[in-house]
Formats: sequence, C-alpha cells, structure tokens
Amino acid sequence: MTGSTDRFPPMDLEWLRWLLDSYALWLERELIDRSGDMEQQSERLFLAPFVVVSHVDSDDPILNYGNRKALELWEMTWDEFTTTPSRLTAEPMNRDERARMLRLVTTHGFISDYRGVRISRTGRLFLVEHATVWNVVDEDRGRRGQAATFSQWTLLE
Repeated sequence: MTGSTDRFPPMDLEWLRWLLDSYALWLERELIDRSGDMEQQSERLFLAPFVVVSHVDSDDPILNYGNRKALELWEMTWDEFTTTPSRLTAEPMNRDERARMLRLVTTHGFISDYRGVRISRTGRLFLVEHATVWNVVDEDRGRRGQAATFSQWTLLE
C-alpha cells in the first residue's frame, strides 16, 4: 500500500505505526487488530467502520491521514484531505474550542469523550460525539502530531 493503487491512497507506514502504537500507549488497548504486517494493518485502518484522522505538529497543522470513513464524512478526496489545514475542519466560530481541546491533549496525552461541531468541504455541519483524541509520538516518545477517532456523529441542518 505504499504505492498508488486504485483502492488505497499512498500511506506513510511509519506514521501509521506511530499512530497505532500511540493509541495503545495512551489508551492501553488497540485501535484495530494489529496482526499481520504494517501494510495489512494500514489497510485494516483505512477500511475501519469508524473515523480516524491525524495531523502532524506544526504552527498550522496539515491533515496527513484520514481513513475512508473520514474522507466520506468530510466529502474530500485523499489529495484534498491531506493538503487541508486541520483548523479548517471546524467553522471559524468553533476554532477556539477546538484549539483548547488540542492544548488539553498536548498536556495530558489524550482525552476521551470529546464532542464538537465540524464542517465538511461542502459546508455540511456534523456533531462529533464520544471522540478520542491523542498525541502521536515516535519510539522515543517525541511528539509528532495528534490523531482522533470516533464512530458517532450527527448531521446538522
């Protein structure tokens, strides 16, 4: 899956390992079945029936991963998603609340049961509920970014 295919976008397997390892570190459980090699795990994560998104650390973080459910929910292609500043997933009026939540994650490693309104590429609003957000760290526990997962959302009128 590291190359272009008709089914799956190219993925950074090292990033996905950090993402999955970090989830297990903070939550003390696995996000997905970790059997098989990283290509098999990346396929399993991409096809999961719940949303998984992430961004790398920077002054204005850019999304670097969204599984199939995330791409569908945000109504974007892989290329659109992975060039979008993370802050643009929330409406301007909700960005301060989103930034506050991300600061909490930075300090505590993760938060569970997050709730917030997000916006798709076409302007469709949805309420995310019971999300888990965590710091993505490398093998030396250096912070590389943040990720989130959720399986509950409600489309808003």
